[in-house]
Amino acid sequence: MKLSSFFNTNLLSLAVGILSAIGVPNQVEAAVFSGEVSGIWKQPQPGINTKPVYSGVGTNAFSWGDPTRFKNASANQLVFEGSSFSADTGSLFKIGYLTYRNGTVLLDTSVESVPLNLKLSFNKPPEVNQDFNYDYEFYLENVPNLSDNPELNADFVFVTKNNAKPSFVYGGNTYTLSLTGFIQDNGKTNVSEFRVLEGEKTTAAIFARINKVSLSKQVPEPGFLLGLSALGIYLVAQKKINKTN
Repeated sequence: MKLSSFFNTNLLSLAVGILSAIGVPNQVEAAVFSGEVSGIWKQPQPGINTKPVYSGVGTNAFSWGDPTRFKNASANQLVFEGSSFSADTGSLFKIGYLTYRNGTVLLDTSVESVPLNLKLSFNKPPEVNQDFNYDYEFYLENVPNLSDNPELNADFVFVTKNNAKPSFVYGGNTYTLSLTGFIQDNGKTNVSEFRVLEGEKTTAAIFARINKVSLSKQVPEPGFLLGLSALGIYLVAQKKINKTN
């Protein structure tokens, strides 16, 4: 065997061996993640209301305002119902529903705002054993019922955006997890406010997406760089050998 052939064969084997040993991330098969989501309402801010009435802090259903002086009336209420999920990388998936009911309450018994904390937990893969928390602030505008026109007596809820994109690592790859906000009309309309007539209610879904960070944004493993270096040396040597033959 020629020395050049011996050098050629063994260098190629070295490069392939290094790349095989460290593993090359699978670019074809997408990871599947499953888990569940829960939400709780936190302590509200009364604002200018002098006699705030509320309940449901620490639960998924928050009510505010005193309806006792109105016949067949109920308090205002926000309810978050979390969902279980199973999703591929890059796909949009539903994580829960928000329902807002506009009740009839006394002035000065409302609150100005209330925060909602969402917690997303993975069941599979078991290697991702961390929880992800997102906070939304809901600003509540209760309009006095002074008009005979129901449209003018409608109340409002305004929701702040949450642009957080926490990351996690699975299978040697980095992923980000982001929420898209609240959506109505079967996923057609993103909403940041709800306008609801007196005694009526509305519902919106909230979605999330898991994205894989591109390889160009990740720092390569040292072993992977070593394998590429060996492969590069092999290609250069092969080129020189071909020129001498």
